[in-house]
Amino acid sequence: MAKLYFRHGAMGSCKTANALMVDYNYFERGKQALLVKPKIDDRDGEGIMRSRMGLEKPCGFVEDLVQMSDEDLMRYDCVIVDEAQFCTKEQVRFFVHIVDDLEIPVICYGLRTDFTHSFFEGSLWLMAWADAVEEIKTVCWCGHAATCNARIDSEGNMVKEGEQVVLGANDKYISLCRRHYNEGNTGPRRLIRN
Repeated sequence: MAKLYFRHGAMGSCKTANALMVDYNYFERGKQALLVKPKIDDRDGEGIMRSRMGLEKPCGFVEDLVQMSDEDLMRYDCVIVDEAQFCTKEQVRFFVHIVDDLEIPVICYGLRTDFTHSFFEGSLWLMAWADAVEEIKTVCWCGHAATCNARIDSEGNMVKEGEQVVLGANDKYISLCRRHYNEGNTGPRRLIRN
């Protein structure tokens, strides 16, 4: 039986790398996965799914996925969605259709909450409707589990107000444990890779 998965993790937990590895796993077994992400995520160029560690592959868009016919969707053995926090409620409802009506697994990767600890729309509905919710682990600078996404300014200080969606990576976000998030303690100077 197909399932809707929501695999969430804080920034830097290798969600995209995991998504690309799952795609490769399907490929190795002669199966075809469909990689998609919301159009809003254009950091790496249009139609590219790229991990921070350099893995990348062309992908489609969630907005186009929801326009596909059931017949076209049935060509795929799995749908893999990156940056799923940016999806709408209706898009997540379409993932449920793919799973329940077409028997195709949908594996979504994304953030659970934003920099203010509030749900993104996509994350909220994935938490509500997913058959399996799994955390992809990463660590705070102190070594404890990091579950919080802190937005930072150019000096490395936490930003506590602003738009919910500001695209960025290590230049704008750091993963923290809840204690250091609540303290606003972003730790010692960090290594930023380009």
